[in-house]
Amino acid sequence: MYAIIVTGGKQYKVEAGQAIYVEKLDAAAGDKVTFDQVVFVGGDTTKVGTPTVDGATVEGTVEKQGRDRKVVTFKYKAKKGQHTKKGHRQPYTKVTIDTINA
Repeated sequence: MYAIIVTGGKQYKVEAGQAIYVEKLDAAAGDKVTFDQVVFVGGDTTKVGTPTVDGATVEGTVEKQGRDRKVVTFKYKAKKGQHTKKGHRQPYTKVTIDTINA
């Protein structure tokens, strides 16, 4: 059985036992999280939400909080001696999916 959930403005296809990286959640490592925005449940029977499936939830455990690799942007203007270097590290949360309740 699999489900498609929405979190952080993105959609993720998840199965039980799978580890996913999502946008940062306000939870510590070891905490249980529940995703209630389930838009699709597949398996033996399929359920399509309008926009979400009624009563369907996905439960998971937070494994860790972290930050992604640094993305560097560099802008310059030729012949003007002007340049700008910026970096960004996106925070994420690693979640292991425990159960899919349809």
